[in-house]
Amino acid sequence: MHIGRFTLALALTTLLAGCTQESQNKIGRSIQNWTGTDGVIEIYAGNELVRRFMKIDKLSTAAGTDSGVDRPYRFGYGVFDANLNGTVDSGEKKVYFEFSDYSTSYIFYESPT
Repeated sequence: MHIGRFTLALALTTLLAGCTQESQNKIGRSIQNWTGTDGVIEIYAGNELVRRFMKIDKLSTAAGTDSGVDRPYRFGYGVFDANLNGTVDSGEKKVYFEFSDYSTSYIFYESPT
């Protein structure tokens, strides 16, 4: 029984080692999406919190349509915390958001609750 588990683990390790980094990232994202996440992103202007989005499952990097080259912004979907109280209140809706990789200070973390 232990030999079968070892063989399976060895096969999976060999398979992942043969994948490109992007393929490994895609596999990781699909596992993460399957298990679910509860991310929060906070946008700051200096030391002041100005926007918060909650219940984010992932952030993505935009890619050029024809070039395939990454664009200098990231995007996602999350519930806009209009009153910045850290909870999803009635009337707060899931929205699309994006931010520049060059100019926006941000913190992305998994919600502790």
